[in-house]
Amino acid sequence: MWGMVLTAPGTPLVWTELPDPQPGPGEIRLRVAACGVCRTDLHVVDGELPNPRLPIIPGHEIVGRIEALGAGVSGLEIGQRVGVPWLGHSCGVCPYCRESRENLCDDPEFTGFTRNGGYATACIADARFAFPLGETGTDRSLAPLLCAGLIGWRSLVMAGDARRLGLYGFGAAAHIIAQVARWQGREVFAFTRPGDTGSQDFARALGAVWAGGSDEAPPEKLDAAIIFAPVGALVPAALKAVRKGAKVVCAGIHMSDIPRFPYALLWEERKLLSVANLTRQDGLDFLALAPTIGLRIETTAYPLREANRALDDLRAGRFDGAAVLVP
Repeated sequence: MWGMVLTAPGTPLVWTELPDPQPGPGEIRLRVAACGVCRTDLHVVDGELPNPRLPIIPGHEIVGRIEALGAGVSGLEIGQRVGVPWLGHSCGVCPYCRESRENLCDDPEFTGFTRNGGYATACIADARFAFPLGETGTDRSLAPLLCAGLIGWRSLVMAGDARRLGLYGFGAAAHIIAQVARWQGREVFAFTRPGDTGSQDFARALGAVWAGGSDEAPPEKLDAAIIFAPVGALVPAALKAVRKGAKVVCAGIHMSDIPRFPYALLWEERKLLSVANLTRQDGLDFLALAPTIGLRIETTAYPLREANRALDDLRAGRFDGAAVLVP
């Protein structure tokens, strides 16, 4: 197999030939068909997430077909198309796992961070965290659902029944969840980098009733807001934009420091929440729902060997929607 390997934070990934991995008990081996490029991958590569297992193959929006089954695997079969997300393994015995909150597991493993991911031609996955995808949709369009879609979905659920929903940062996750929110009958207000009229036009094309810079106030108070951009300064901005009693959900795994802000922005029972990883139930719920919505997944494809260019383009915001690596 071949993979793009991170040997040290802050350095380019290296195209490397590796032995084909063998699945252990409870594991499967996938032949990777597509792998989305997520902002979390940037945090891993840039060293913003501490203590990755090095060397590591990044990538956790994996679509592939099973080519080998480890001992004890049931319910999956050779040739089946499955998706593998960020949460790659949970211990199953800690209090959180016993409460079906494995997203908060005390001893987790993460795909592309502590276990090799999908920037490769093959990968190993815990069979419990491999979601059957069926045969509807292309590999390329399904890949972003495995993190951008799933984390967006968990964030949307945490936001509650908000009718007027603000989305801060209109990248891969927001462009999916904006469509889900519109399908649910909500009004979407999109906040982009100041002056990014291209992303604002993209948001309107996907049904946003308003789009503007993150330095602007929406035309009316929001019932909830989700922050996808890893910018701590957006927290007080979002709190200022929502009504009394509303929720602001921070959806990223990493964010720059939140600046000091007056208590008055949080007062009146506004709530500030964070989203951590996902549960298997999140995956089952969203991936079953997604085909019924008619999602338009905007992707830019890159050959696997050009993963560094894809990461640079993501860092610079050179495309709308999501980047996908295709081996």
